[in-house]
Amino acid sequence: MESLRFTLVDDDTTQPAIGLVVLQSDETLEHELRQYLPANYRLFHTRIANSQLIDEKSLQAMKAEVPKSVSLLPRHTDFKVIAYGCTSAATVIGEQAVTDAIQGVFPGCAVTNPMTAIKAQLQHFGARRIAVLTPYEPNVSAALCNNLTKSGYEIVQSGSFHEQHDHRVARISQSSLLSAVMQLGGSADIDALVACCTNLRTHDILGDASDSIKCPVISSNSALAWHIQQLMSDIA
Repeated sequence: MESLRFTLVDDDTTQPAIGLVVLQSDETLEHELRQYLPANYRLFHTRIANSQLIDEKSLQAMKAEVPKSVSLLPRHTDFKVIAYGCTSAATVIGEQAVTDAIQGVFPGCAVTNPMTAIKAQLQHFGARRIAVLTPYEPNVSAALCNNLTKSGYEIVQSGSFHEQHDHRVARISQSSLLSAVMQLGGSADIDALVACCTNLRTHDILGDASDSIKCPVISSNSALAWHIQQLMSDIA
């Protein structure tokens, strides 16, 4: 066989590499994030093993799996941002613990997660009085609300579907989501409403939801996409 010559080229700096850690059970985040992010972003996915049952024990169990999953991303890629895609696990494990685990594999890389992203976007809006919608069981919802409260946000209204199984969360209907937004934010004096969980299919309803309650409605996925772009602006 003839030996052929070739040349190498550096990666195109106008096409930044973004890493994404997706839960094994998540059926929504990859599709929605791709719709939110600019087309020139190169999105690299890795999966992290998790239980279909969402509770504090199963979420905490993911902590040891984060470095393993991140290490499956290509090591010679110059990642600008790596996002860990689970709101509830980032809350239970701890946002800084998630960052430390990822930067232990990719030192110096900017890191985000939905919980950090939600708070960053709420701060950008100047929102303090908020409503919170989750699909989680009570203990996980309480931990998330406590995180937001400790960060200075006043939770005026909150509600949950109390669903523990992730495959069912991904199939909560858009009509149910819109109804929940109206129930929580329709008559409340709030600055924003947050729909938490990367597996909720919210991309197609956020505009209508915001219009219906006359204030911003953000989701874990929309906030994550927004924060990735903010971090990219900081890097530039």
